[in-house]
Amino acid sequence: MTLRLLTLSLLILYPVAWFTPLIRAGLLPIFGLNEISVITGLQSLWGSDEVLALIVTVFAIFAPYLKTIGLALVQWQLLDPRLHPVLHVLGKLAMADIFLIALYITLVKGIGYATIEPAWGLYLFSACIIASLCLSLVSETINKQTP
Repeated sequence: MTLRLLTLSLLILYPVAWFTPLIRAGLLPIFGLNEISVITGLQSLWGSDEVLALIVTVFAIFAPYLKTIGLALVQWQLLDPRLHPVLHVLGKLAMADIFLIALYITLVKGIGYATIEPAWGLYLFSACIIASLCLSLVSETINKQTP
């Protein structure tokens, strides 16, 4: 029952994480820093590069949320447990978004003209994805042990 509640809590925490600041970025430290969330980043991308915006939308929003919904359905026995490999792929796609953000932070810090720092939303978003991966592994292990 706890496993199910933890999984369902992710369905609330993901949307919260999408609106929290992932990074604070600015041209130079003296001009102040703008907070960028998943949603504000996507809004900016949709205005400039639709293809990249679509890719990020899949990685940041659809992949983790669909994976969590699928995991909840498996845990409530409304979906076949044999779909765990598909859920793992969705989880890996969600992790790609975190790696892209980390790469972006590393590249911008190396330039020197911009200031960028991680914000608390990056940790929340990362924790949601890692929790989802862990819950998936535990759920799969339980399903394998159940006859």
